[in-house]
Amino acid sequence: MRTLIVVPARYASQRLPGKPLVQIAGRSMVSRVAAMAARAADALGDAASVVATDDERIEAHCRDHGIPVVMTDPALPSGTDRALAAAEAMGATPEVVVNLQGDSPFTPPAHVIAVAEAARDSGADAATPYVRLTWGALDAFRVHKIETPFSGTTLVHDANGRALWFSKNLIPAMRKEATLRSKGDLSPVCRHIGLYAYRLEALRRYVSLPEGYYEQLEGLEQLRLLENGMSIQCVEVAPDRIAIPGIDTAEDVALAERLVAEFGDPLEA
Repeated sequence: MRTLIVVPARYASQRLPGKPLVQIAGRSMVSRVAAMAARAADALGDAASVVATDDERIEAHCRDHGIPVVMTDPALPSGTDRALAAAEAMGATPEVVVNLQGDSPFTPPAHVIAVAEAARDSGADAATPYVRLTWGALDAFRVHKIETPFSGTTLVHDANGRALWFSKNLIPAMRKEATLRSKGDLSPVCRHIGLYAYRLEALRRYVSLPEGYYEQLEGLEQLRLLENGMSIQCVEVAPDRIAIPGIDTAEDVALAERLVAEFGDPLEA
């Protein structure tokens, strides 16, 4: 197995208890993410997918729906730690481990494939995707940032796509924005998508490291890699038609159902 796609699914959630089992348009969130993971694994070849949970209710739900699942320690601090624990529980030594967040039910398989291939082929320790914002999308993002300043992450990378930094602030700053706007529809702002693929040894090193200083300040776990001299390959992907970074509240669930009704169910595409 060259690639293992892990879907961490933790039961506890302050804002949405039992989140992985919440129904979205007739399907549980965890089954939606697992289906996307399975499609990506099939397309990659020599790959597998599994749900990593800490709760017997989620485990039973997955088994009832024929979804591969492993139990992991409830005390693990993050989905990234749970992804490594899943590989170890399976006795697997894949070249690449993908952490597909369990509360992102509309992540296209194409995004998963892109980061898995980049982690495998680029020589970087990890890979992650981004969408380059149009000027209109950037204007909307700025309004969103005023209301919820710590929602949404941007990144900058070098000419080879290696990450330089990630931030909850909008980066880069633009002195001559009006001139840039006249040159094309795309802004230079890259909005990060919270999906990661790690080379196995890099993942093991990552979970062994303490939280980084800037990681704590920004609340961005990927900064731990950069603060310790590790490399992240950034991969540009096409925007998804249902663009919800994560499902965290009942309001998010309602929005997701409205978007499925408007744009169609990605699982039926």
